[in-house]
Amino acid sequence: MNRQVRWLLLAGGGVSLLAGLDASLLLLGLPAPVSIARLADVHGILMVLGFLGTVIALERAVALRQRWALLAPALLGAGGIALLTPAPTALGQILLVLGALTLVAIYAALWRRSHEVTILIQLLGGILAGCGAALWSRVELAAVLPWLVAFIVLTIAAERAELARVSMPDGAGEQLLALSGLLTAGVVTSLLWPSVGGPLFGLALVVLTLWLARHDVARRLINATGLPRFSSAALLMGYGWLALAGTLWALGAVPGAGGGPLANMPAAYDTVVHATFLGFAISMIMAHAPVILPAVLSVKLPYKPVLWAPLTVLHTGLLIRVTGNLLGGGDPLPYQAGSVLTIVAVLLLALTAVHLVATA
Repeated sequence: MNRQVRWLLLAGGGVSLLAGLDASLLLLGLPAPVSIARLADVHGILMVLGFLGTVIALERAVALRQRWALLAPALLGAGGIALLTPAPTALGQILLVLGALTLVAIYAALWRRSHEVTILIQLLGGILAGCGAALWSRVELAAVLPWLVAFIVLTIAAERAELARVSMPDGAGEQLLALSGLLTAGVVTSLLWPSVGGPLFGLALVVLTLWLARHDVARRLINATGLPRFSSAALLMGYGWLALAGTLWALGAVPGAGGGPLANMPAAYDTVVHATFLGFAISMIMAHAPVILPAVLSVKLPYKPVLWAPLTVLHTGLLIRVTGNLLGGGDPLPYQAGSVLTIVAVLLLALTAVHLVATA
């Protein structure tokens, strides 16, 4: 596959990322470089499907080595960009659904090739992404959130199991598949019967996270040096944030997800969302970037200690944001300061990666 084409496809996700970060500033009530009427409304979808979805689809398309598979990242990136234009929102929604369905087709092709349980779990995640994209046009984003979270969590969980298969016990793939089924049951039930599905989804998320943390080789490599230690730190911190999100979800932090003691606390909901997509998902990107990026884009991204900078800024900012959220008090300064730091961390990661590639 042509390397220039891969860079172009990644650029579609990059546009969604920058637009999503710009929307974050608007939602914080801070000055932003660009102000588009509906930008704040599509912030979450841009970050999850426009950015993360494009990156995941591109990596899987390269793994399949079939030209048609590049349609998945192309459609997801185009869907994110379409949401930023004056075109009807429905156009972006349709492109995102088509992109997710093409990603499912990629997983089906990979499954036929290897019959690996981990591919089956990723296929399940792709189906949930497609359903979530389709539901977004019909229900509020809070109701779609479990579908998007499950897509990211199942994708990353399966890839971690795939990378650590040597250290996994016999039957680990089947255990992970069973936990994925429990998480999916929570996703579907949260839409049909929120008072039961919300806590079930949160509980399944916690159990799945604990399973990953227990079996991941990161626990043993945290005492190593260089890239293994950096990746392990990012992974373990990511698992910690995901466990927090699952716990709050089980307690009813998401509106309509059980009506628990936190159901009417926007701060708890904000914590759940950003602990998942920043604390967990972006940490996983940082952990895997020195390995995945060279494979996907055919470039060299050597490990350097400077990679600790964006990781440290991300988790410091998120800790400040979450602390400000959960302690309350009506002072927006800690929340805003922590949020800005997380935005800086994501931009710093991108700039650091570009610098390392350019000087490799």
